[in-house]
Amino acid sequence: MRHKHKGRKFGRNTAHRKALIMNLAKAVIKHESIETTLPKAKDIRPVVEKLITKGREPSLHNRRQLSAFFGNDHEIVNKILSDLSVRYAQRPGGYLRIVKTGFRKGDAAPMAIIQFVEQTTAA
Repeated sequence: MRHKHKGRKFGRNTAHRKALIMNLAKAVIKHESIETTLPKAKDIRPVVEKLITKGREPSLHNRRQLSAFFGNDHEIVNKILSDLSVRYAQRPGGYLRIVKTGFRKGDAAPMAIIQFVEQTTAA
């Protein structure tokens, strides 16, 4: 039994799983909407929402924590601190939505679109 074991392993080792989560988070923040499998979307949503919440208070400590998570990708960090933190300043959480889109043709994996709630551009 896996009591109190949070998250999925996705058949990957720890480093590969962390890289997967970081790259999916980058893609969601950069494009504001991506299509991926449903379990990956469900696992990435709390990670991205915590990063957006961290970016709402623009302190040097939070900037450095975001940079550490994204491997010094300043474009993504600046987007969180300047664009997304302003857009969601009055929202108490729930910045992302997951929309189920059916099943993938090759292996019948459940697919979903993960996107920001209040988008500036139509996706």
